[in-house]
Amino acid sequence: MNHRFSKRMLVTAAAFAFTAVLMGTTACSSASTSPSSSGGSGDTVKVGLITKTDSNPYFVKLRESAKETAKAEGADLIALAGAFDGDNEGQVSAIENLVSQGVKGILITPNSSSGILAAIKKARDAGVVVIALDTATDPADAVDATFATDNLAAGVAQGKWVKAALGDKTPKLLMLDGTPGGTVDDFRHNGFLKGMGLTEKSPEVLGMENTNGDQTKAQTAMENLLQRDPDANALYTINEPAAAGGYAAIKAAGKQDQITIGSIDGSCTGVQNVKKGVIGATVMQFPKKMAEEGVKAVVAYAKDGTKPKAGFNDTGSVLITDKPMPGLDSKDTAWGLQNCWG
Repeated sequence: MNHRFSKRMLVTAAAFAFTAVLMGTTACSSASTSPSSSGGSGDTVKVGLITKTDSNPYFVKLRESAKETAKAEGADLIALAGAFDGDNEGQVSAIENLVSQGVKGILITPNSSSGILAAIKKARDAGVVVIALDTATDPADAVDATFATDNLAAGVAQGKWVKAALGDKTPKLLMLDGTPGGTVDDFRHNGFLKGMGLTEKSPEVLGMENTNGDQTKAQTAMENLLQRDPDANALYTINEPAAAGGYAAIKAAGKQDQITIGSIDGSCTGVQNVKKGVIGATVMQFPKKMAEEGVKAVVAYAKDGTKPKAGFNDTGSVLITDKPMPGLDSKDTAWGLQNCWG
């Protein structure tokens, strides 16, 4: 039975209502209260950072790295975030907030790759340099530059590993996706299918659910998928929290030896889960590098007007597994634990 894709593009009425309530408050309530986020004085460069959420470990790491780099560069970081993954209106409010505070540049991981464009244009028209981190805008030239993982390539690497790990078995694939409307979500999803040699119409694709990259939502989604397709043997996950949630449901169903799991992120926790056998392989990203390069680019712009290199700047990715497959470049978990989220 092939469960098609209505849920991938579904944005619920509840999410719209929640967003409407939060529109006027998200940016202020999400701002960091640390001294480095209180703004600057005199000629101190102010750098704005807007992440998708302030709770996902990936964005926590990105924010910490941006804060450290800003301090080293003598700049002030003002960190804001959406209230939840998919909160486009919260990010719009955050951009307006930062422009009013006089930032020289804004680093943003867009919740919606297209829904945020008007707010970004207003900021750029006001003389603010805008750089996308992690997630590209659509179109890509809506920002001055992008520092991110090549998420299509990362998805391909995950897919190729899962396909190789299955050996001669016919794939019976389930997919735990992220949030509709994001380039990261689309690139990883499409890349994984490409790596598997499948399309969305392939009969091997049994079902998929959106998880917003959240562990709890992923567990519930996986429970639902397994009820419909208990014979599944492969699982794509948008990130490591989704992989952890998916595994919890798989373990509860007693199918941990049946289903091969791939993921993307490269957190130290995720690499530990690869070492434990929870995840078969993960593709490591480098959010620290994204944050460092983004902050330095804003500081350079503030000093002499030099803008960052336009277009996509790939910050790299590495396949991490203790079960290497022929023809696939990878590093083991010992290397992964030394380099996780560097």
